[in-house]
Amino acid sequence: MSVSDPASSVRYLSVDEDSAGQRLDNFLIRELKGVPKTHVYRIIRSGEVRRNKGRVSADDRVQAGDVIRVPPLRVAEPKADAVAIPPFPAKSWILVYEDEHFLAISKPDGMAVHGGSGVSFGVIEQLRAARPQSRYLELVHRLDRETSGLLLIAKRKSALNALQDQFRARTTDKVYLALVKGVWPEGTRRLDAALHKFELPDGERRVRVVPADHPHAMPSLTLVRRLAVLPTVQGHAVGAGGFSLLAVTIKTGRTHQIRVHLSHAGYPIVGDDKYGDFELNREIAKVGFRRMFLHAWRLRIDHPMSSESIQLEAKLPANLRLTELMQLGVQ
Repeated sequence: MSVSDPASSVRYLSVDEDSAGQRLDNFLIRELKGVPKTHVYRIIRSGEVRRNKGRVSADDRVQAGDVIRVPPLRVAEPKADAVAIPPFPAKSWILVYEDEHFLAISKPDGMAVHGGSGVSFGVIEQLRAARPQSRYLELVHRLDRETSGLLLIAKRKSALNALQDQFRARTTDKVYLALVKGVWPEGTRRLDAALHKFELPDGERRVRVVPADHPHAMPSLTLVRRLAVLPTVQGHAVGAGGFSLLAVTIKTGRTHQIRVHLSHAGYPIVGDDKYGDFELNREIAKVGFRRMFLHAWRLRIDHPMSSESIQLEAKLPANLRLTELMQLGVQ
């Protein structure tokens, strides 16, 4: 790859009506053709990107009329004899629901929803490649890379705005299935510890519980209900004290919220490599279980056009279908 420097000065990008509501990172990735995604995230984190002269984060939403300052950038140009390689594979994923306004898929674990820092492509890029005839496909919300389950994609800007308004107003019911270490008490329990998001030196995101009066505290609410107690996993008595299958409803959408709340409560999610019980994870991998057991199971929304209530459900993927759960009829 040879490198040229066509953009030798600061650029200013205006946000139009069609781009309003997009995350800043998505907006820049679409506007800055040829600039590696890793570099886009780097200039955002460094503060070189400004919105209306102020600092801005990658997940902030741009609005019509915003002016985005972009520093000088170096754009890579392919060699003349380079062979064109598709930037990402096309994949349609498991379809749960679709109409002319939006669709819902069941995202697999291990796949980022969007290309970004350290990730060359994600679910949305693969879906766009699989549907070249679709003029508009945008993520309504996000899931952690390690989490499987329901993910909504808007097919029209009006649907994107309407659905995101529901998520912001917390009128959606999002229920996850989680398998945790230990026996969770009966009844519904409320977890409302405040959370703080920070970055490790390598740029990876982490979240921790902080006092409610912490300057960066984010109010967070998770509701937890026990569905079943499993004495074994795949027939093996791994660890001590058994496991609990939980139905977890989030009322706020904080980064790693479920994982941090459950770990802080003393019931880490099985297979969680950031906030879990690492010794247990090593033990359970020996019986063939090698992923985090967190699945976006059910989602109730109002249709973005008709306002009709819709209940969506993504069945457990094959790598979460434990023998014990199948015997209980959990799918």
